[in-house]
Amino acid sequence: MIACGLDFGTSNSAIGVARDGAAALAPIEGNDTLMPSALFFDYETKGQVLFGNEAIAAYVGQTEGRLMRALKSLLGSPLIDEETSLGGRKVALTEVVEIFVRHLKGKAEAFAGREITTVVHGRPVRFVDNDDKADARAQTVLEGITRRAGFRDIRFVYEPIAAAHHYEQTIQHEEVVLVADIGGGTSDFSIIRVGPQLRERADRSRDVLATAGVHIGGTDFDSALSLAAVMPLLGLGTRLVEKNLPMPNAPYHELATWATINFAYTYRNERALAELAALACEPEKVERLLTVVQHRLGHRLALAVEEAKIGLSVEKRAGVPLAFIEPGFAATATRVDFDRAIEADMEQLYKTAGDCIAAAGLGPSGIDTVFLTGGSSRVPAVRVAIGRAAPSARVAGKSDLLSVALGLTQMAGRM
Repeated sequence: MIACGLDFGTSNSAIGVARDGAAALAPIEGNDTLMPSALFFDYETKGQVLFGNEAIAAYVGQTEGRLMRALKSLLGSPLIDEETSLGGRKVALTEVVEIFVRHLKGKAEAFAGREITTVVHGRPVRFVDNDDKADARAQTVLEGITRRAGFRDIRFVYEPIAAAHHYEQTIQHEEVVLVADIGGGTSDFSIIRVGPQLRERADRSRDVLATAGVHIGGTDFDSALSLAAVMPLLGLGTRLVEKNLPMPNAPYHELATWATINFAYTYRNERALAELAALACEPEKVERLLTVVQHRLGHRLALAVEEAKIGLSVEKRAGVPLAFIEPGFAATATRVDFDRAIEADMEQLYKTAGDCIAAAGLGPSGIDTVFLTGGSSRVPAVRVAIGRAAPSARVAGKSDLLSVALGLTQMAGRM
């Protein structure tokens, strides 16, 4: 039997193949086993679809078309039922996700040399916070997409459980581990008893002590940084001359959120922003915003902010080059400002991790190891927040972008 493990992520995705007791990730972009969860619909070639870094490069290179990212974050939202305009035709967002999943499936089959119809599919602990019905519907929508992409036997596994399975292969003694999977769209926690002897058990349900999740992730950090460091330079917070009214916030939040950037590109928005620029106390700032909307620069702006966020994981200050909006234009982001912008999110991560520990019937000292995975686990404030929940635990973290995919693939081999 052959099966695959699929990690469809908000920011990045990977897929692996399990056969004959061996598990390996498939190359999905050149020799790389990880690629951005991005699609670009190329209007110049009448509908060619590009994926991953190639999609982003086409957009940055100003090929006529539409870039789409962070689609996974829409699964728990009513927006997943909407359509988007692609080259003059309306396409359901579920169909866009299906195109991406089918692409990953094709890469896995090319790697395996045969068709694959069985998949162990990762999912966050919570697609939607505090709404079990909406959360269940999100999985149902994703299962329908996966089935239409060509999979017939579909099993869902919580992503931090998969990461724990991968981590367990590396340890020499039994321990209680808090797995913190901080991804692009969600943060998921599991407390699991792992060990060399335990990994041989067919049924591991007794070893999973608790799970928890919250709809906070790297794209939220991008949005917070954009609103704090960049959008004020585009008029956020400025006022209108007439009646001293504030500039509306909605366009800024729409452009600062990966999943809704394309919704800002309407002629109605352009007309409204042109009128607001004429009425603004600082018209030059609002005119920059109008330029972003008119020339469809929202994703370039978001990419620049994302790079600055990554830079702030190792530096105290990062530039945000914005010359594509206006010659010589740039913003500066600082670690201090970034930490302040995501402070409420960090408190929520700390609380969710603590709630997970309590649900397992443990105190903070009952955690031996915190295993960090997911790209957003690299953010220093994230590591501090989770460390507060288990201050005496050892902190571990390897292959932080591939642990979930490797675990899902290994689990596919066992299942």
